[in-house]
Amino acid sequence: MSSEFLGMPAPRRRAPAPAGADVQARAAELRSGREPYVLATVVRAQRPTSAKAGDRALVLPDGTIEGFVGGVCATDAVRAQGLRLLGTGRATLLRITPEAEEPHEEEGLVAVGQPCLSGGTLEIFLEAVLPPVLVQVHGDSPIARALAAVGRAMGYQVEAGGDPAAPIADGADAVLVASHGAGEEPVLRAALARGVPYVALIASRARGAAVLARVEGGERVRVPAGLDIGARTPGEVAVSVYAELIKLR
Repeated sequence: MSSEFLGMPAPRRRAPAPAGADVQARAAELRSGREPYVLATVVRAQRPTSAKAGDRALVLPDGTIEGFVGGVCATDAVRAQGLRLLGTGRATLLRITPEAEEPHEEEGLVAVGQPCLSGGTLEIFLEAVLPPVLVQVHGDSPIARALAAVGRAMGYQVEAGGDPAAPIADGADAVLVASHGAGEEPVLRAALARGVPYVALIASRARGAAVLARVEGGERVRVPAGLDIGARTPGEVAVSVYAELIKLR
């Protein structure tokens, strides 16, 4: 399947990285940099094919493929399906056959025909690896500690601390301010200036309105933060905040 099949320009070419340990090392580098990618692993190769079971490659968001999972036709199919999975965060088994047929999909499987294959069939498992949600929690209150604990239990990357001068992390998905009046405004201003998608202030409606009146763009801040579920304890408040974040995302 060519890149034109999806209506996109042909991606720039880069020398492929060797399969094996180098692909693993590159994947670890991408994860540490919070960069998304798709891991493609050949799980079955019916000869004649240039790829063999165990060959692996990475599909990057710009369409670059690093590693080896077959020739040009197989690579085009892997690229097209990999880019699609980056938008969904899912995994699928890609079957590439030498027959000329329209792509079709069923549960957990996408099948495509590539007449330019040498006559064999490839089955390649594609797994999207997306960076975890990045949450910054400001404050050292019981609610702040609950927000950090619950977020980590959900698999999010949580950065927590009480320093209002701490910079907003690149790519932060949420900034949660639970410092009960200590250094709230600088953090809120910084988060709004960075365009963080979800900014929340743990405060009553009245106090929150007073704080936001002094913050430009404060209408974007969620206060009172969280869904109204009758939360009372710090843990319940944390659950309500993350429920709102999930709903809005």
